[in-house]
Amino acid sequence: MDSNAPGGDQDLVAMYVVQRGAWTLGGPPGRGEQTVPAGQFLVRHVGRLTAFETTAHLTAKFLVLPPGELKPLLGNRVITGPADSAEIRLLTALTDMIHTTVADLGPAGVEATHGALIELAKAVAKGRFDDVEPRLAPALTQAAKDLADRRLADPELSPAMLAHELNVSVRTLHRAFAAVGEQVATYIRHRRLQEARLALTAPSGGLSISELAAHWQFADSSHFTRTFKKHYGQTPTEYARSTGAASLSPNRHLPGHGPAESA
Repeated sequence: MDSNAPGGDQDLVAMYVVQRGAWTLGGPPGRGEQTVPAGQFLVRHVGRLTAFETTAHLTAKFLVLPPGELKPLLGNRVITGPADSAEIRLLTALTDMIHTTVADLGPAGVEATHGALIELAKAVAKGRFDDVEPRLAPALTQAAKDLADRRLADPELSPAMLAHELNVSVRTLHRAFAAVGEQVATYIRHRRLQEARLALTAPSGGLSISELAAHWQFADSSHFTRTFKKHYGQTPTEYARSTGAASLSPNRHLPGHGPAESA
């Protein structure tokens, strides 16, 4: 695809984050074109938007940022790096949150969101995250949740692993969750319980209680059953029977009320 951007002088910082395909940008005078391949990001200060080309099936994010605090950091540099870096993960999580909530934000919320966006963009330019900036707590929390959701069945999933992947300290991660009234370990446990509950009612399911416990990283079937009952008020078997899942899936082999099903 070819597109000519409107002319005229502009003062902006542009960021491109490409997940699939490639985005080729017209460069400033004397620099030529620049291509952002899949799995990479590019950020630069531009005086105007220039022509660009994209490949078919492009999946990417394009952000236009105010230059005030970013222009001195960038200068004439073009910064590139992996799209799955900690800073880009946080920035992506924040922009997704803004997209879904901006219509409901009041003036104070808009100002706080703007500040958090600029701080994360600065983190990209610096190559490091300011882990004492309180305005970034919601974005850090969301990025950690997104990552946890993709790794729920991973036995290595833990606050320490999430902190490492997001390039922050464990203390910073805990502080970010606390700022929004949550705990990291509690979020992981609740999400695993949610997925286990869905598996119990899936018509195509066939896992036993022990298999579900192992898959979702509970210590054993008894621990899984106690945790499930505490959260949902029923044992896994009782829940499956109450929804008719046991009759829908005769090969599920849900155990009866034995030791593993004790509260």
